[in-house]
Parts: sequence; structure tokens; C-alpha cells
Amino acid sequence: MSSFADTGSDLERTLDHAHPLLEAVSEEEASQRPRPEKWSKKEILGHQLDSASNNHQRFVRAALQGELTFPGYSQNELVKLQGFHAMKWDSLIEFWVAYNRFLATVLRRLPAEAESVRCVIGKNPPATLGWIAQDYVEHLKHHLNQILGETFATAYRAKTL
Repeated sequence: MSSFADTGSDLERTLDHAHPLLEAVSEEEASQRPRPEKWSKKEILGHQLDSASNNHQRFVRAALQGELTFPGYSQNELVKLQGFHAMKWDSLIEFWVAYNRFLATVLRRLPAEAESVRCVIGKNPPATLGWIAQDYVEHLKHHLNQILGETFATAYRAKTL
């Protein structure tokens, strides 16, 4: 397992690479849904903002309090409720980059002993906070690949968390 610092640095490098590529996607392209039931690129990035928000709380609360149980979340309902599809692509990018740069800093500040903190998310089996942090970055790369094509190396396979 890599350290929180390594995970934060991986996230920062990913942002540096992804940011200009995301900016090259047009508003029109970001708004298109490949099929009516599939998310647009805006909605995928919006889902990543939900993931950032949920994981931010996991990172800091578990690091401070020790073993914790967190609720799962209804990703499709949240994406629809928040209306990411109707938002401006450049605004979504700006917020996504800023929030994830903040999370990279947070990750680098977490104490090493918190990596082994046991967490339960929804109905998933227990996982360590270190694994959750790494999985967050892998999940982010997985969704960037959906938006940008196979650009980022990741072992992530769609899991539920």
C-alpha cells in the first residue's frame, strides 16, 4: 500500500495531466449523452464532485475518530438532483480541479497511522482508510478515461463504494 503522501502526489499529477485535456472538450461535446440512460461528460465530472465530497468527509473523519461506518450513496439520484447536465462545463472543471487539489493537500497531511483505520461504507466489506484513499484516485482515473478516452493507467474496475 502506498502512503497518503504518495496517493496525494498521484492525485496532483493526475490533475496536472487531466486539466488541459478537460478544457479542450467543448461545451457541446460535454453535454452529449452517448445513450439516453448514460451520463454526459458533465454528469460524469459531477459524479466525481460527489465522490470528492463524500471521500473528503471519509478521509478527515476517519483520520480523527478512528474506525467509522459511513453511508453509501445513490449516485444516479444525486447526479440527477444536482443538475450537473445543465451546468457550464468550464465551471464544473474549475470546481473539480480546485476541490481535488485541496484533497491532494489533505491526503498529504493525514497521519500515517490513519492508513490502517478500518471503515465500512454502506453495505461494502470493511476497508482501510489507506485503501479508500487509493481507490478514490483510481476511481477518478476510471471516470477521466470515460471522458477523455483511455488516457490514465488504472487497475480500477467498476466497484461499488
